[in-house]
Amino acid sequence: MDSPLVKEYDSVKVTRMGKEPAKDPVIVETTIDLLVNGTRLSSIVTTPEMHKELVMGYLVTEGAVRSRDDIQGIEQKGNKVDVKIKNFEHFDLWYELRSSGCIGINWEHRDEDLFLPVEQKFNINVILDSLKYLYSEVHDRTRGAHMACLVDASGRAGHIALDVGRHNAIDKVVGAATLAGDDITKMFMLSSGRQPAGMVMKAARARIPLVVSKAAPISSGIDGARRANLTLCCFADKDKLKAFSCPERIIV
Repeated sequence: MDSPLVKEYDSVKVTRMGKEPAKDPVIVETTIDLLVNGTRLSSIVTTPEMHKELVMGYLVTEGAVRSRDDIQGIEQKGNKVDVKIKNFEHFDLWYELRSSGCIGINWEHRDEDLFLPVEQKFNINVILDSLKYLYSEVHDRTRGAHMACLVDASGRAGHIALDVGRHNAIDKVVGAATLAGDDITKMFMLSSGRQPAGMVMKAARARIPLVVSKAAPISSGIDGARRANLTLCCFADKDKLKAFSCPERIIV
């Protein structure tokens, strides 16, 4: 499969019996610069696609903007994405090179007032059946990708994204949904990655009520989910999941 996301590299396979030449597909990463109102805010290490969606989602999940109404324009030139935002002068601008982990704009903000009411509920069969959306041929080949997906209550996958970073994958699907004008509060999010507070609070700031991961939770993620009244489910497979907060959103 030819893909701008994968590049083949020569390697040497070493076993107890000796050495032999090999070739391996490797996921490709690139760096983009995020500019806000013409000023560079951050550099983001990501895959070579969905850059506008990534930037839009990053600003939403870090609490810089609430909706596309806060955005006056977004333009990409080469590896630079410039976003025009209303009233952004209150943020301290900094330069942070991101990789698979990140520190966000509002990392020290505790989101004490963030509380998601229980409105939309989701059927357990829909949730478990939707895990198929986390399959990626790129990850299957490279073992180097994370996936995220937004799914509506009927089980339809609205937006799917892949990235080298689990945070970036979330930002991409949130950005895609925001740019499309979708109501994220009626969707749940699938993630392939572990769920510390940094991941969980991205979803909470975007008003996503339910997060489902195949991987493990981290204590800070559970604590953050419980404070925000977000439903956090981990260890999900085709038969079961474990809800660590607000299980009443799940209908059996």
